[in-house]
Amino acid sequence: MDRLMDPAAPEPLMTGVLDFDRTWFGDPAADWTIRMARAKDDERTAFWESYGVLDRSPAAVWRARVYEARHLGAIRLERHRLAKADAVRESYSAMAEVLAGLT
Repeated sequence: MDRLMDPAAPEPLMTGVLDFDRTWFGDPAADWTIRMARAKDDERTAFWESYGVLDRSPAAVWRARVYEARHLGAIRLERHRLAKADAVRESYSAMAEVLAGLT
């Protein structure tokens, strides 16, 4: 975790906190939050009303598949850490499906 400080403050003043667990700088479509907002068509749809629509160009769709592969890799590691062997095995078919869409 990283803290953002106000360099102009007369004494140390924290202006924000970044959680780098599943977030990174770059394309917002790569963030875990965006993945989870896209995961189901439920109350999460309200998120898109204020966020706006994602780019659906062919290049953006391809990048989204790459990001999904990255997320599935992280999920697989988490399942392994939690000793969920059946869930780890399930992740292989999910990854194969995503990778098939990249060709």
